[in-house]
Amino acid sequence: MGELVSGPVEHLAAGGAGILTFQGKRIFMDGVAPGDTVTGRITVENRRWARAELVEVVEASPLRTHPPCPFYGSCGGCSLQHLTYEAQIAEKALILRDAFTRLGGINLPGDISFVPSPPWEYRNRIQLHGRGPVGFKARKSDEIIPINDCPVSDPGIRAVIQEAAALPPPGRDRFTLYSRLDTLVSEGIIRGKTQRRGTVSLGGKDIHIDAGVFFQSNGIMLEKLIAGLLQAAEGADTSLPMADLYCGVGTFAAFLGEGFPRADLVEENPEAIALARENTRGMETRLFAQTGDLWVKGCSMPGDYGFMVADPPRQGLSPALRRALSLKGPPVLAYVSCDPATLARDSGELTAGGYHLERITGYDFYPQTAHIESLAVFVRGA
Repeated sequence: MGELVSGPVEHLAAGGAGILTFQGKRIFMDGVAPGDTVTGRITVENRRWARAELVEVVEASPLRTHPPCPFYGSCGGCSLQHLTYEAQIAEKALILRDAFTRLGGINLPGDISFVPSPPWEYRNRIQLHGRGPVGFKARKSDEIIPINDCPVSDPGIRAVIQEAAALPPPGRDRFTLYSRLDTLVSEGIIRGKTQRRGTVSLGGKDIHIDAGVFFQSNGIMLEKLIAGLLQAAEGADTSLPMADLYCGVGTFAAFLGEGFPRADLVEENPEAIALARENTRGMETRLFAQTGDLWVKGCSMPGDYGFMVADPPRQGLSPALRRALSLKGPPVLAYVSCDPATLARDSGELTAGGYHLERITGYDFYPQTAHIESLAVFVRGA
């Protein structure tokens, strides 16, 4: 512990830390860029790897850039502002490819398509903390960093922060704020008013949302992802119903369901289910409360659907669901993932069970951070 290490940074690891090799050991270090030559100090050591804190950038990489946010480095929201946006996209594609090779046993041919986002003012949903001046949590601690701006946030959110016009609701020290176009809703008090519910315009549809219920934080990328899902559904059997697993407020089914005789939606959050019912009104639907391992009592079996979209949390698909899909899943399965490691694991099992991975596309929902969203499309028996 405390030993100095030095060398060139090779690539980024999942989570955003840079990787360098020192005396045969992999060293993980935050705040560095591929191509940097750095010196760091060991803080955590294992037999095969170690973690180090950056001491000095001896020679800066051409992939480095100046972070525009004055809170970068102390605020825990962003971790890649010191990289050019092009470098961020390239590194995320490498991380996704590496996960499939190491964890899924799948060698992806060719380059991975990665759909970029506007790198700034993209984020429509944030969580503010604090009772006095509000802010974000600090990097790797629960300390609150008061802020007066956030350049990755939607202009409507930036205006609220700059005006110091947001207050937490009584008895709360954190709250969510959503802003896009003409929509501004919040669990907190904004400019003296409280409005939790609203509609957001998305791909020509009005989607009902509640600030207290999860909804994707990048509307521009969500529209692009929906376009990818509609393309995936073109190869489905539209004579059979579709299923939307982990459906949230029913956004995907609102766009996809019209092409199928029925849409079955599965979700664990009762508030989200109520919104999903509103967002799919006029369609033939069934809504089911999610159980711990899925499959849901009363819901059709996986093989009875012509198309399925699954958008699980970071843990990925449950073991029971992976087995059910591997044994007899729908002809086309679209898997929306927020974690390359669990997507790669699940993909390995799905392809072993008879699916063919038709394509994998990255969607950069969270520029300036290490988060990676992607869409994998599986075709049965292809």
